[in-house]
Amino acid sequence: MTDRRTIPTTTSTAGPAAGGPDLPVLGFGTYRLRGDDGARAVADALDLGYTLLDSAYNYENEGTVGEGIRRSGVDRDRVTVTSKLPGRYQEHDDALVTVQESLYRTGLDHIDLYLIHWPNPSRGHAVEAFGALLEARERGLVRHVGVCNFLPEHLDALEQATGELPVVNQIELHPFFPQVEALEYHRSRGIVTQAWSPLGRGAVLDAAPVTAAAEAHGATPGQVVLAWHRAVGSVAIPKASSRARQRENLGSLDVELTADEIAAVTALGRPDGRLKGQDPAVYEEF
Repeated sequence: MTDRRTIPTTTSTAGPAAGGPDLPVLGFGTYRLRGDDGARAVADALDLGYTLLDSAYNYENEGTVGEGIRRSGVDRDRVTVTSKLPGRYQEHDDALVTVQESLYRTGLDHIDLYLIHWPNPSRGHAVEAFGALLEARERGLVRHVGVCNFLPEHLDALEQATGELPVVNQIELHPFFPQVEALEYHRSRGIVTQAWSPLGRGAVLDAAPVTAAAEAHGATPGQVVLAWHRAVGSVAIPKASSRARQRENLGSLDVELTADEIAAVTALGRPDGRLKGQDPAVYEEF
């Protein structure tokens, strides 16, 4: 018998009917989870109560995610599967074929949330890619369309060209890079903010405000950081290969930080807070 948690949800108000998907406030990242061990980790996460799985074409593990879902026995309709379009396939026809390939890899009949992985501004195909993903949505291949690492000017360009905004923008966000302005911009436009590298690859866990809050709440530093994400309106998607760590991350749902604790963790932000200098204005991935 599982001790499955129920994770609260948040809803995007972007999209064609001003009502995006209901997404849990805490998701599950799958980067570098592959093969049999990866499928086991995905199945464990679903068994514990996670319902949002984050993958990408470039992670080369969409098949692992699909297999994990099948092994879990969890109803497919309870799972939100995310994948991402790589930069090399942003032209219209390439984008549609890539979505189809993602479906074949997962073995699923649709993907719930498909994101453009990076805007790659020097290439100039982001708007074209977004239009292709909207077409994939109309064909029933995907349910919702979003982006990753888009700056406000990139988001404005999508809306101007298509009349729609993405339902999600997944960005680098952690206490060393809290993205306060981006969070507010997304909130004002009805876009859900998701955070990649939400624990700052572990770099933030020893920071004094984090450890102080952990002691005060009888929690781990990781749980404090995930609770901070929830408090500021960021959907964190931490990866955890072990069932014990998956359960620990879910325990963050029981941690309610005070306003002073939230402010102290946010104050850890710094201008050079990006972990690898991946500024979407200039950084590109293919």
